[in-house]
Amino acid sequence: MTECTFPADQRRLFVRKELRNNGVVKNVREMAEGREAVDATAPATSSRDRVARSILDHGPSSAADLAERLGLTQAAVRRHLDALTAAGLVTSREQKVYGHRGRGRPARVFLLTDSGRNTFYQAYDQLAADALGFLAQAVGGGERGKEALAAFARARLARDAERYAAALGGCEDAEAKAQALAGALTADGYAATVRSAPLGEQLCQHHCPVAHIAEQFPQFCEAETELFSQLLGTHVQRLATIAHGDGVCTTFVPRAAPPPHHEKPIETTATNDATAASGRNPA
Repeated sequence: MTECTFPADQRRLFVRKELRNNGVVKNVREMAEGREAVDATAPATSSRDRVARSILDHGPSSAADLAERLGLTQAAVRRHLDALTAAGLVTSREQKVYGHRGRGRPARVFLLTDSGRNTFYQAYDQLAADALGFLAQAVGGGERGKEALAAFARARLARDAERYAAALGGCEDAEAKAQALAGALTADGYAATVRSAPLGEQLCQHHCPVAHIAEQFPQFCEAETELFSQLLGTHVQRLATIAHGDGVCTTFVPRAAPPPHHEKPIETTATNDATAASGRNPA
C-alpha cells in the first residue's frame, strides 16, 4: 500500500477506538523523513480533524454536506479537503445519482482513502491476516481452509449475537429492528445508520474495524450477513462493502409483505339459478 506524505501544516488526526477496545492504538509511522508523525492519542479538536471524522462517520459527503454538518463555511471545508487530499487521506468522485438526473453536473463527494482510513485503525492488521492464513493452511488449504475461516468468523460473531438479539427485543417491524441493530453496531465501533428505501431499510455501516482483514478473507462479511439475517428474521442482501472498495457497508433489509386481504366471496349467478330452479326461497 502506498504511504501518504503529510504537508508541513498537517494537523494530528484522531484515531477511533476499535471494536473490542483494549486500550492499544496504532503506532503510526513517520510518513516522511523530517515530518511530524500522527499522534494516535490526540483528540479531534481541529476543524480538519472534524472534517475527516465526519467523512468516516457518514460516508461519502459533499462539501455542502460537511459544511452544514459541522457548522463551517463551504470555503473553509474546501480548504481542509484540499489539504486532506494533498496528504493522500481523502479522494473524491462524482456523486452517484439514482433515478431521474437533473441538469448540470452531479456534485462531487469526498471519501477516505485507504491511507486515510488507516489513520483510524488499530494495529495488528497484518498479524491477524498472517494468523488467519496460517489457520487456513494448517487444515489443508483449499475448501477446507475456507470452511475453517468461515467457522472462525461465525464463532467470533457469536460472542456478540446474544447482546445484539437483546437490543432487538420487543422490536416488531423491519425499521425498528434495523434501528436497534444499528445502535448496537455503533456501540461496537461500526458507526451504523439506517436509511429508508422503497421496499425496506438500508443498514449502513460507515466504518468497519476489520475491513482490511475482510479484503483478504470474505468469510467475515459473509458471516456478518448471515448473522444480520438471523437477528432480523428475514433474508437480507449485502449491497456494498468497505472491504470491496465501497464507501459504506450497505445491507438491504426488506419490509415484511402485508398479509393478503380476503374479501367475502361473491355469490355466483350459477348458485342463484340453482336456487331458483329448486323452488326454494334463498332467504
